[in-house]
Amino acid sequence: MNDTPPRNPAAGGFLIAMGAIAGAFGGVFFGESTRGLIGGLILGCLLALLIWWRDRH
Repeated sequence: MNDTPPRNPAAGGFLIAMGAIAGAFGGVFFGESTRGLIGGLILGCLLALLIWWRDRH
């Protein structure tokens, strides 16, 4: 019998989506919405990968 409690994995997709949205809006203030969007996506992906890595270990 397996006595370990069930795991509830964390999801990081929200961080990717919010990073893209926040980056695009933040980029508008500097006149570089595309650069902000890409930066937000990269940051969101990095945070999602960090959550995935933490959840795996």
